[in-house]
Amino acid sequence: MALLHRLMLLATASLLAGGAGAQETAGAAAAGATPSAVAHPEKWPKLPLKLRRDSRVEARIDAMLSRMSVEDKVGQLLQVDIASITPADLETYKLGSILNGGNSAPNNDEFAPPSQWLKLFDAYWDASVKRSDGRPVVPLIWGTDAVHGANNIVGATLFPHNIGLGAMRDPDLIQRIGAATAAETAATGIDWSFAPTVAVVQDDRWGRTYESYSEDPAIVESYAGKMVEGIQGTVGGDFMKPGHVISSIKHFLGDGGTGGRDQGDTRVTEDVLRDVHAAGYRSGLVAGALTVMPSFSSWNGTKMTGNKSLLTGVLKERLGFEGFTIGDWNAHGQVPGCTNEDCAAAINAGLDMFMYSGPGWKQLYANTLREAKDGTIPAARLDDAVRRILRVKVLAGTFEAGRPSTRPFSGRFALLGSPEHRAIARQAVRQSLVLLKNNGGVLPLKPGANILVAGRGADDIGQQAGGWSITWQGTGVTNASFPNGQSIWSGIDEAVRAGGGKATLAIDGRYAAKPDVAVVVFGETPYAEFTGDRPTLEYSPDDKSDLALLKRFKAAGVPVVAVFLSGRPMWVNPELNAADAFVAAFLPGTEGGGVADVLVAGADGRARHDFRGRLSFSWPRRLDQFVLNRRDAGYDPLFPIGYGLTYARAATVPPLSEARPAVSASDQNALFVRGRIVAGARLDVAGPVQQTRVDRAAQEDSLRFAFAGGGAASAAIEQARAIDLTREANGQLSLLIDYRVTAAPTGAVMLGMEGGKRADVPITGLVKGPIGAWRQLALPLRCFADGGVAMDKVTKPWILATEGRLGLDISSIRIASAPPGPVSCGMR
Repeated sequence: MALLHRLMLLATASLLAGGAGAQETAGAAAAGATPSAVAHPEKWPKLPLKLRRDSRVEARIDAMLSRMSVEDKVGQLLQVDIASITPADLETYKLGSILNGGNSAPNNDEFAPPSQWLKLFDAYWDASVKRSDGRPVVPLIWGTDAVHGANNIVGATLFPHNIGLGAMRDPDLIQRIGAATAAETAATGIDWSFAPTVAVVQDDRWGRTYESYSEDPAIVESYAGKMVEGIQGTVGGDFMKPGHVISSIKHFLGDGGTGGRDQGDTRVTEDVLRDVHAAGYRSGLVAGALTVMPSFSSWNGTKMTGNKSLLTGVLKERLGFEGFTIGDWNAHGQVPGCTNEDCAAAINAGLDMFMYSGPGWKQLYANTLREAKDGTIPAARLDDAVRRILRVKVLAGTFEAGRPSTRPFSGRFALLGSPEHRAIARQAVRQSLVLLKNNGGVLPLKPGANILVAGRGADDIGQQAGGWSITWQGTGVTNASFPNGQSIWSGIDEAVRAGGGKATLAIDGRYAAKPDVAVVVFGETPYAEFTGDRPTLEYSPDDKSDLALLKRFKAAGVPVVAVFLSGRPMWVNPELNAADAFVAAFLPGTEGGGVADVLVAGADGRARHDFRGRLSFSWPRRLDQFVLNRRDAGYDPLFPIGYGLTYARAATVPPLSEARPAVSASDQNALFVRGRIVAGARLDVAGPVQQTRVDRAAQEDSLRFAFAGGGAASAAIEQARAIDLTREANGQLSLLIDYRVTAAPTGAVMLGMEGGKRADVPITGLVKGPIGAWRQLALPLRCFADGGVAMDKVTKPWILATEGRLGLDISSIRIASAPPGPVSCGMR
């Protein structure tokens, strides 16, 4: 503790963003040289794989391959989202797999009961095995993102996200979590999980940081193999026995080093790529992982999905992987020269199965078939890919499993949120909590005290579960969406009553009688990849209501316990200063009672469970320390990796600096980008108009509006507080909108802005153009200023309105300079 205490007292001087990752990037390229994206397999280890090739399995595959047509083989190379394909399609197209993407579900209902998932799989499976031409019947498999439990299924047990699991330092518990997740996934008939994520995140601004066990490759390596064994079973033991499902370690390779940007570029040497970012594969492949998912991201400028030296040379030939590679969501379309519907280059590089979502999957099939027939995809490469897919299906028991609803675990919906699985999750929550501060020994809470529980996260299971919880982004859910879950408030209330006391819930912190102690639960709201990327690590730079609540208790002389929910370590020095005790709970999942197990003492006043969690990521001293890893030169965290106080080992945290360096905390010119409305604003839809999400550059990164006509309808971005656009208007900036017309307008279409007064500009002529093509509309801010809008008090910077029918997709709304060429105030 002396070392940790000394680290907390170090001067505020810290690494700046550009130097924090020195070791990460050092040597990536000599000055002026282009860093290589070609791997050298001889520099990589040969792994002692537990799963060995079986001659009987290979003979069975040979027999099938010899009877398969080219059409059959190409079909195996496709996995299509259930939102894009019907069971009837599979009577003609014998595809290898289907998946449910983040927001795909039976009948387009994300809250569909488990029985509907199983029923739908039966329908797809029945169609896939229906054939009368004498060629081999190859059942399809269904893949899903069960990343912290069977998280798409209502009622499932949701475990802490990986960042919290990393804080446990308990590989054996990881294996039990994997087994429980597999059993609950198998209950719906689904037989393949896209897990575990083994990214070694080096820049915590990345929106997928919470999917990483640690910044430390050793922790990731210690977990990956155990999770694979939990999901699939142990080679030589219960491997792929009923109740286990296929695993997929992802994302190969270097996804954690992209500079905090989803689908970015990892600029590192091959040695760093191997020694740091490949850690999870060293144990996951050894444990027998049957599939590997290449990353969206690039290595030194080359897309992983098209990098033959890594997919074939390293993964398959050197590391010895004999399963198959499955692409990420339409990632093959990002390979140079490719589109979502045509990408022989990815297959030739070593991708074995496309993951496709969209209406053009038949085009992808047709193009791939043509390329297989004309030799663009060599026959040997086609056969190798199909052999690998068949090998996994044989090893997984797919051919003997039968109709999904007839399988041993199928329909055992009592497994979802079962007491046994909830107990495992609750243990994981207890062990993942990290105590950062406990000045004055305010914890553990005495149940006889007058305890007030406050904060927006206190009674919100969705917030404590985070992204990938029923919905892809974890949004649009309520506590009712988690029928087997328990909020943190409910857990505290239960524990206090068991100890003979009484707690009170007041989200806003208001009280009639002054409490003895206040527990404030707050933190990040749910997000998944892409929308979760941040410019800095400052917590909530645009909304200080949580800090105000903590300070209000502090000013009233009420001891404060802060329970912080987040998908990454964050700069919370002001919140730490305002709290007497501070607990990093990360994203604990559905078992809020696990938090109470550690925070609330028993009736005898003694702690029922001590804190065991230790940081798996370094905690920043400054908001610009987003690259902060122990192996980096000049390492200077607030709390180092491995830090964690306990009741047995106490320490006092002194007042912390709240100085903010001069860095941009947000993109001030963005209103809607990367799939999300800017912080501090919301989307307001009124009248006969439907709003959904669609893909452009990434999954669900765009909004789709369908105006039905027959009455006034509008969609608007509404600011929580008025914004000042005076400088922008004076600087001749414009409102830039990337859009696509999906249905031509039948009436006048107006684009408006409101601030004191509303001004509307006609854009009907601009949205009458070609259907289906992405275009950009530039409307000068002066148009709205001239219409009377008070540009220093703008409350609605974007309003789209019409009384007629109109279909419009929007992928970006921002304030910027218009592109070269004339601009005008609209077009009728």
